[in-house]
Amino acid sequence: MYKYVLKIKCSDSKGLIYKISNVLYKNDLNIEKNSEYVDNENKKFFFRARLDGTIDTNKIKHELQLEMPKDAKITLTKKVKKQIVVLATKEAHCLGDILLKHDSGELNADILCVMSNYDELRTLCERFGVTYHFVSSDNLERTLHEKRVLEVLDNYNIDFLVLAKYMRILSEDFVSRFEQKIINIHHSFLPAFIGANPYKQAHKRGVKIIGATAHFVNNNLDEGPIIAQDVIGVNHEQSWRDMQKAGRNVEKTVLSNALDLVFDDRIFVHLNKTIIF
Repeated sequence: MYKYVLKIKCSDSKGLIYKISNVLYKNDLNIEKNSEYVDNENKKFFFRARLDGTIDTNKIKHELQLEMPKDAKITLTKKVKKQIVVLATKEAHCLGDILLKHDSGELNADILCVMSNYDELRTLCERFGVTYHFVSSDNLERTLHEKRVLEVLDNYNIDFLVLAKYMRILSEDFVSRFEQKIINIHHSFLPAFIGANPYKQAHKRGVKIIGATAHFVNNNLDEGPIIAQDVIGVNHEQSWRDMQKAGRNVEKTVLSNALDLVFDDRIFVHLNKTIIF
């Protein structure tokens, strides 16, 4: 079973696979699996390998850096569970799915805590023995509310923030503190059906498919790099509540799939899209 994940992103040039393999071979490391991709339009090279062996990570990264183009970004991380905080509001379906997977050992992460701007989900979290923080947003200006949220987050060493139907728009300052570390899930109707009750709006328009999108959060609302998506068909016989129920099931699945990809270090962010191995 592999112990480390090596990821390299750099300008493309001849002989990169040979140079990488040579460094790993000289250090007696076994490549359990590797994947590579070249973006020919932008002349960028992406490489991911699962490694087994005894590793001096600083030494390996230094040797690789000497062989790679100057713009190379190299990460070599040990395969360990990610440390996450989940942010939620009132809807329980995505949070509940994450808690179940965490409880059964299916989630490659430790949930440090759950935080919400409402207190409705406390009992659910307590059933799973997960710490719950209620930070009310009532009558608070966004900057002050985010300040109180950050005061709580400062108590934890966080790899990722997961927005499990967290219905608050985050400020640029907040997002910049967790660049490419905030994962969001939303229905795929945006921007066609925005605001309150998008499923009811979609039902009135007679949509034929509904779906969900998981993405990294950036400073453009719901326009961050996409991690995972899925859709299902619907028809005229379904009420908007039927669509909402079906949509929530898709949201759970898409978010779960996205978290697996992120926590297994399978994603590169390039420009405003993802390369996934």
